[in-house]
Amino acid sequence: MRRDHWQRKIAELDPETEYEEIARIASYYEFPWDYQQALSFALFRTYAVPSIGRLLFDTGEFIERTQKRHDDTALVLESVLVDGMESHGGRAAVRRMNQMHGSYDISNDDLRYVLATFVVVPHRWLRDYGWRTPSEIEVAANVRYYQRLGALMGIKDVPSDLAGFEQLMDSYEAEHFTPDPKTRAVADATLELLVSFYPRVLAKPVEVFSRAMMDDALLAAFGFDKPSRPAVALARGGLRLRGRLVRFLPPRRRPRFAKDLKRIKTYPGGFMVERLGTFPATMPEMADDSAVGTGSTA
Repeated sequence: MRRDHWQRKIAELDPETEYEEIARIASYYEFPWDYQQALSFALFRTYAVPSIGRLLFDTGEFIERTQKRHDDTALVLESVLVDGMESHGGRAAVRRMNQMHGSYDISNDDLRYVLATFVVVPHRWLRDYGWRTPSEIEVAANVRYYQRLGALMGIKDVPSDLAGFEQLMDSYEAEHFTPDPKTRAVADATLELLVSFYPRVLAKPVEVFSRAMMDDALLAAFGFDKPSRPAVALARGGLRLRGRLVRFLPPRRRPRFAKDLKRIKTYPGGFMVERLGTFPATMPEMADDSAVGTGSTA
């Protein structure tokens, strides 16, 4: 296989209709490690919005069961992409998200912002640290993918292009990023979990590296100390170097799924997407196939 095998495959696909296949190739063959890191940082950013961070703190899930919430989020999102949004399995995963979101008072603006981070943060990560820059087809497909997911989740006024998503994310953060004890607690718990994925001897370097990847606004919102300039330069320079080295690797022949990673620990025997996530007292643990949450599955 030539190094550009998957690029040539993507070039044959239509981002308007085959956006899911393009997203699968990009996520699991071309940039699997990058997408996993970028989506983790995307979710981490959302905690700095007090209406989001406080809710996560108040449910107790991200403080008391951080590993499970991390795993559930990764597995639900992956189930949607791997199975396809129009499939039975994909709809079950979207339904599970809608049920969870529908159990709490979450504004459309917050949901739309979270959706925007899934589009913008991975794009910027690949632009800065990927082994190649995403093609126009990949960018368009990613936008269409999250537009469709937003529609299935019942999110209104979703942007129509990357520039719209970027403007939405940047302006929302400028307006809402505010220090708060509860958002800091959620960030601390999540960062502690991230550090636990590596050998104990690397705990401090990983923690510093993670803060080095955060911009000033995010550091200020969480009240985190800003790493030294050499630490920031080393962390970001190291990622750029990794990207250059990956260019010389052969293309992946097998997909790299989150469910196969050692850091996903909650379900060693497998999982059912219908049982992932939270189940408030008023919600049955197993919903029938017609049940939906706040969004539409039409």
